[in-house]
Amino acid sequence: MTELDQGDDGSGDFVAVAYREEDYWDVDLLPVALTQDLKGLLHALRQQPSISGAIGLVSVGDDFFVIVRVYGRDDVSIFLSDVTASVDWEVAREVLAYLDIDIPEDEDLDQVLPAGDLSIIADLGLDEMELGALAGDLDLYPDEVLASISERLGFQQAFQRALDGMG
Repeated sequence: MTELDQGDDGSGDFVAVAYREEDYWDVDLLPVALTQDLKGLLHALRQQPSISGAIGLVSVGDDFFVIVRVYGRDDVSIFLSDVTASVDWEVAREVLAYLDIDIPEDEDLDQVLPAGDLSIIADLGLDEMELGALAGDLDLYPDEVLASISERLGFQQAFQRALDGMG
C-alpha cells in the first residue's frame, strides 16, 4: 500500500465504507468530514444498500482508527483502536460516549487500549485476538492497519482502488 500523507492537515484522514453486493465487495469513500462526526457517519452507513450490513473504516491521521458495522437501522457495532485518542479527538469521545465508556484519566494514558466490539468482524475472518493485536501494533499507521484488515476480509483491491481515487 502506498503510504498516505500523514501530515497534521488531516490529509491522512479518510472514511471508507465496505459492503457486499452479491458475491463481491464494493468499497466507496465517504466525505472526509465524517471522520469527525459519528452521528453523520452512522447515518451515511445506514444508507448503504447491503444485505450483510455496511462496514465503515475510519482513519484519523496517524493516531487511531474506528470500525463501525451497521445492520439495518438499529444494529450498530463500534470498535475504537485506542481509548487515549479521546483526550485529543472529539470523534473518539463520541465513540466512547456511544459505547458508554468513560474518557480515561491521565494515569491511564500510558498504554494503547482498544474499546468496543473486538468481535465486530470475526464472522468475516478477523477474530478478536487478531484485531486487538493489529490495534496495538504501534509500528503501523491506522491506514496500514485498515489496509491489512481489508486484505484479511477479502476486499483489499476495492479498498486500494477507493483510496487511490482520493487524490
